[in-house]
Amino acid sequence: MSQILIIYTGGTIGMMSDPVTKTLVPINFEQIMDNVPELEKLNCKIKVHSFEHIIDSSNMNPEIWGELAALIEASYDEVDGFVILHGSDTMAFTASALSFMLQNLNKPVIFTGSQLPISAVRTDAKENLMTAIEIAKAKKNEKSRVPEVCIYFDYKLFRGNRAFKYNSSKFEAFRSPNYPILAESGVHLRFSVNDIREPGEGPLKIHNKLVSDVAVLKLYPGISPKVVETILTADVRGIVMETFGAGNTTTDQWFIDLLETAINSGKVILDISQCKVGTVELGRYETSKQLKDIGVANGYDMTYEAAVTKMMYLLGEIDDPKEVKRCLEKDLRGELTES
Repeated sequence: MSQILIIYTGGTIGMMSDPVTKTLVPINFEQIMDNVPELEKLNCKIKVHSFEHIIDSSNMNPEIWGELAALIEASYDEVDGFVILHGSDTMAFTASALSFMLQNLNKPVIFTGSQLPISAVRTDAKENLMTAIEIAKAKKNEKSRVPEVCIYFDYKLFRGNRAFKYNSSKFEAFRSPNYPILAESGVHLRFSVNDIREPGEGPLKIHNKLVSDVAVLKLYPGISPKVVETILTADVRGIVMETFGAGNTTTDQWFIDLLETAINSGKVILDISQCKVGTVELGRYETSKQLKDIGVANGYDMTYEAAVTKMMYLLGEIDDPKEVKRCLEKDLRGELTES
């Protein structure tokens, strides 16, 4: 019989309306179990680890990501898969971070949550939880069907570092426009075999030295030199730059000069697009050729969440800015499509 470890961090799935204040307050996992008696029919053993202090996902941070990685490492040989209950607001950040932190992963790590509390009449929580467990325990030829860090929401399974939350008011909260879904739940669970990563080789290796010295520069028409300079001269090692279209920026010389000065000072600048669909193509247009020439890293089709967490991961592993840039442009965990 399969064994699944559920890690309960918090989120809307574990909320209940306070009868006095009418606000949503967290409940413990036993109360969640009380609302889903169907869990007993899943034909698997469920272990549970609840965070001592249940958190709203807006308070998620790299220290907690390290705690999650340590919990997975401690139980890795004892269970067949993991389900992490997590608030949806920052779920894509945590899933992306864990994908980089867990090297040689060969078991499922499935994030899920809900848009309505599990105690609500019309909740999406029960289906999300039940199916996430089904996916976490699914095997073929004694091997896990999805040996990846994933997000399961509203009948779809996404690669964790390819998804982002796009809707706060629909059950269909996540999308992954640049990569196919890995599985879909209907009458049957249908897995997209050709789109799922191969299991890792060798023992699981944890990377928990994340460096959060990362700034974000989001461009807009008319952005001033003062704003750009403030961000580029901040005491950080990495900068994620959200650009236009296929990675384009203004060609004003002051802008290029500020970027080049930052790069020459040892900062790593990563170019990702503000567009949710498509990829950065440095050098395709004149408005991005100079970026390529001065050493800006190409983020291809990475999500914002994957770009930020990948930068944190690489800065923690590598000191040389040129090597960080090289690895940013390389597909490490299925997070980008190399041109």
